[in-house]
Amino acid sequence: MVQAIKTDVHFPNLGLSFHDFGNGISIFGFNIAYYGIIIMCGMLLGVLLARHRAKISGQNVELYEDFALYAILFAVVGARLYYVIFAWDSFKDNLWSIFDLRSGGLAIYGGVIGGVLTGIVYAKVKKVNLGLLGDTCMPAMLLGQIIGRWGNFFNREAFGKYTDGLFAMQLDLRAVSSDYTCSLATLESRYAGKEEALQNILEIRNNTVLVDGIEYIQVHPTFLYESLWNLVVMLLLILYTPKKKFDGEILFLYFVGYGLGRVWIEGLRTDQLFLWGTPFAVSQLLSALLVAGGLIAIIVTRIKRRKQAK
Repeated sequence: MVQAIKTDVHFPNLGLSFHDFGNGISIFGFNIAYYGIIIMCGMLLGVLLARHRAKISGQNVELYEDFALYAILFAVVGARLYYVIFAWDSFKDNLWSIFDLRSGGLAIYGGVIGGVLTGIVYAKVKKVNLGLLGDTCMPAMLLGQIIGRWGNFFNREAFGKYTDGLFAMQLDLRAVSSDYTCSLATLESRYAGKEEALQNILEIRNNTVLVDGIEYIQVHPTFLYESLWNLVVMLLLILYTPKKKFDGEILFLYFVGYGLGRVWIEGLRTDQLFLWGTPFAVSQLLSALLVAGGLIAIIVTRIKRRKQAK
């Protein structure tokens, strides 16, 4: 939902400030969130990169254009389902709200799962090499993630714990989650059984700062960390592609590289989705599984190839 007010965002230790902007625009009375615009730009540029990679590697470009239509659709569906499943309490009393994407609520891991499952089905139906399809598309998916994370900046979300470090980001208290303005009793009820998450939020609430008479929270810009991490992973995967040992290796390296970053970054965040009835962040656990699964797949495949070569 578009902010009713425009606010500033400061990076005090970098000497940067972004002034007087909301999180969307209005066209003929219809509100369009920057988040959606940025996500769509990320998807389109990702498709262009996948198309370019297919072309320079001598593959059928139209095959990837066709796949992109299905992958984008089911990635969005997956992103929404993932969020709804692990934030069920927010939807159980109003099931129609599940379909209200404009109110927010897309989880990038759900998009990754949706995209990968679509690739598996598509490769089987079209009888194409799944490993090669994945190798071609994963850097493109990372490009979409790199750009898409900036939607969180405009939504003032996906940030981390309190910090006074170099990249500390100050957000207007009026533009962030009600976790930082609600009563202590309400907050404790929301995070019952999640003591670490509760303490992280309390630390942020106890370290607000005044800038020009306006109260700000000061936090890690985890959206920025992930965007930069993904940029490095994407460049490394592109550089390594000519040296890959087998089709599918870039796909598995994506799991390892992206998963490693999310294990670290998810530990800093304060808005995690939790496994039902537990204090465990579901995306952090899934990231660890991706890293382990990717490494195992690479090792097992390389061993098999060595045996076949003998």
